[in-house]
Amino acid sequence: MPPEAERTQRASIAMAPDEVDRYLRGRHTMALATTGPGGRPHLVAMWYGFVDGAPGFLTYRGSQKYKNLLRNPEVTCLVEDGDVYEELRGVQLLGRAETIGDEDRRLQLAYSVTERYQGPLDEDGRALVRARMAKRLAVRIALERVVSWDHRKLVRGDGVRDR
Repeated sequence: MPPEAERTQRASIAMAPDEVDRYLRGRHTMALATTGPGGRPHLVAMWYGFVDGAPGFLTYRGSQKYKNLLRNPEVTCLVEDGDVYEELRGVQLLGRAETIGDEDRRLQLAYSVTERYQGPLDEDGRALVRARMAKRLAVRIALERVVSWDHRKLVRGDGVRDR
């Protein structure tokens, strides 16, 4: 396939910004890649939430991912789903990790992560989240680039989904 045809096909399966937002707000697990001490990717599965409209996650100060971020704050994240080729969808997020110091924003992210995966929080649940945040860091991803694909959009010229 000529390069221009590949670019056209890639563009045809890209998600629009509102599709990316809707997709990311779904309940998925995010693969988070940081750079390990020897330069190799360090990849972990993370639950994520949102703070000020940006994705973020929680971690511990002693975690390998946080140690990696202290050396190099660049991250690549992948949120994907689909069981067969024709259903593959995903969003790759490239950016810089920023530790959140402001307590209100830390809690905003913590509540977002918890509610996305465990359901609505009542006041007792919020109190438990606040207590657990004493040992956790809140990290926001300042996005620099977003790449997306939705293979459900792949259709050949004859209207048949292409593989």
